[in-house]
Amino acid sequence: LTFVALVSGFSDGLMLISLSFLLRMQSVGLALEELLVTAQKQDCLTIGIYESAKLLNADPDNVVLCVLAGDDEDDVALQIHFTLLQSFCCDTGITILRVSGIQRLQQLLGAAHANKNQEEHGDLHCMLVTNPQADHCRLQEVGTYCQESRRLHQWVPELVLQER
Repeated sequence: LTFVALVSGFSDGLMLISLSFLLRMQSVGLALEELLVTAQKQDCLTIGIYESAKLLNADPDNVVLCVLAGDDEDDVALQIHFTLLQSFCCDTGITILRVSGIQRLQQLLGAAHANKNQEEHGDLHCMLVTNPQADHCRLQEVGTYCQESRRLHQWVPELVLQER
C-alpha cells in the first residue's frame, strides 16, 4: 500500500510524493541540520553570499557542499546570486542543495553569530561546507540524496527544513 501526498512550496507548484520519499526527505533534513551544526563547530562552515563567493574564488577545491536557502522566490537579486552560485558549483563539481526554512537555520546557527553585526547574522542564504572531519556519514547522506534527485531530473535538489 502506497500513500501519496500533495506538497507545495517550490517553484514547480504541486508535486506528487510517496510517503517513503517524504520520510526520506525528513531524514535528509535532519542529516543536513546535524552536518551544518557540526561543520560550524569545526569551523568548516562559511555563511553568507559574499563570504561564500570569496571562498569559492580562493579555494573551490576545498568546498564539498553548497546550501542555498531562500523562502522568498520573489527576491530577484537573491535569485540572480543563486543562479551564479549554482552555475559555478556545477562547473566545479560542488554538490548543491536548495532549502527552504530560513527560520530553522536561524535556530540552528544563529546563536554562534550573536556577537557579529546584524547584516552578517541575517545572511544565511548561502552556506559552504568545507571538508568536515567528523560526521562524514551525514555529508554522505546529503550527497546521496542530491545524486538521487539529479537522477530524477531535479538538477538542483530541494529540501524543506521543518521548524521546531
